[in-house]
Amino acid sequence: MATTMTPGAAPATAIPAAGHPARHHAAGTARDLLLSVLAPASWGTTYVVTSELLPDHRPMLAATMRALPAGLILLAFVRRLPKGGWWWKTAVLGTLNFGAFFPLLFFAAYRLPGGVASTLGSVQPLLVAGFSILVLRQRPHAAVLGAAVVGTGGVALMTLTAKARLDPLGVLAMLVATALMALAVVLGRKWGRPEGATPMVLATWQLVFGGLVLLPMTLVSEGLPDTLTAKNIAGFAYIGVVGTAVAYTLWFRGIERLAPTSLSLLSLANPMVATIAGFVVLDQSLTVPQAAGFALALGALVTGQMLVARRRAL
Repeated sequence: MATTMTPGAAPATAIPAAGHPARHHAAGTARDLLLSVLAPASWGTTYVVTSELLPDHRPMLAATMRALPAGLILLAFVRRLPKGGWWWKTAVLGTLNFGAFFPLLFFAAYRLPGGVASTLGSVQPLLVAGFSILVLRQRPHAAVLGAAVVGTGGVALMTLTAKARLDPLGVLAMLVATALMALAVVLGRKWGRPEGATPMVLATWQLVFGGLVLLPMTLVSEGLPDTLTAKNIAGFAYIGVVGTAVAYTLWFRGIERLAPTSLSLLSLANPMVATIAGFVVLDQSLTVPQAAGFALALGALVTGQMLVARRRAL
């Protein structure tokens, strides 16, 4: 779900990646944008998969099964561990992206309608803008921030209804989760990656660390389920392979190649896909305001990318 960034006064190309210079383009190539948007698009299916396929009311189990198996499978493939300072950096990013973010996300997904969770998550570009100012010393352009605000408004139109159930704990969990992922995006941009490590390697390290943090917490708080149905296994396999291993590899690649704001605006694809999934899979109706909100969010996403490209071309 997850879940983005914002550019500042100084061009992002002036920020060297720790240990490995990031390869920046004017605003990322079209291929970079298309590959990166697949990550939030896949996260948009998390809500429907959680409600339809996963065991009921097991957020810690869902978080652990999403992170640890995918991380261990990738680790067997990449066969590389962090060195030096990348141990503590992996611990920080793994906790933010997975160890803390995943349980909060699933906690919110179990307690909130997908539309409410999507709307709360769509504020991520604004949070990334704030963290970019604090961490990267980059000031977001007013027009790009405006596109982010319009996108959030479009998501609200698209997903919120008069019957939307606002569980206070679910709302708090989703806001905290969104803030943690926004901070992780900015720190990932600041630190880059070590020499020779690919985005898949970074995803592997963080997934394993986050999963190992989650495992004992899950055993203590929820324990292991007595049985898992074929439907449960299919759900865990989907969120582990598609929504995690593949999605986060593409997302970390995007952090390296795209400007923070450009990547953050792509997160609007998450609620857009969540709305489509509800319409197609759950037979939910699509009202005129929802259709207008979808168009508004899509327009904000496209306009925001154009503004970032124009600003970086100057």
